[in-house]
Amino acid sequence: MNAVKHSGRCHCGAVQFTFTAPSAVDVTECNCSICALAAYQHVFIPKGNLRFIQGQNALSLYSFGTHAAQHLFCKICGVKPLYVPRSHPDSYSVNLRCVTSGTLSIARIIPFDGQNWDDNIAALHKET
Repeated sequence: MNAVKHSGRCHCGAVQFTFTAPSAVDVTECNCSICALAAYQHVFIPKGNLRFIQGQNALSLYSFGTHAAQHLFCKICGVKPLYVPRSHPDSYSVNLRCVTSGTLSIARIIPFDGQNWDDNIAALHKET
C-alpha cells in the first residue's frame, strides 16, 4: 500500500492538518452515544502520520465516562475533526467527513457496536 498525503480541517478552517494513509482506507462506524449523535466516521491514523498545519491551539478538549478518549473540538465552529480514541490511544481518529475530498476513498465500512464497547473492543482490534 502506497501512502498518500491527505488534508483535513474543521468547518471554519481554524484547525487544519495533513496525514498520510493509503488512498483507500477502512472506515469504522460506531453507534456509541457521541459517535451516533455526530455521525462520526473513524479513520484511524498513527499519531506520527498526522501533522497540524494550524489551529492545534484552537482545539477544545472534552471527555466523559472513563475520560480515556480525548475528544477535540474546534473552539470556533464546534466541529470535531479528530480525536484520540480510547480504543486506539496511539492514534488519531480522523473524521472522514472532515477530510478534503479527492484523495481518500473507502475500502470497507466496519460497523462497531460502541453501545456495548467493553464486549466488542477485541473484535474491533482484530478488524483494524
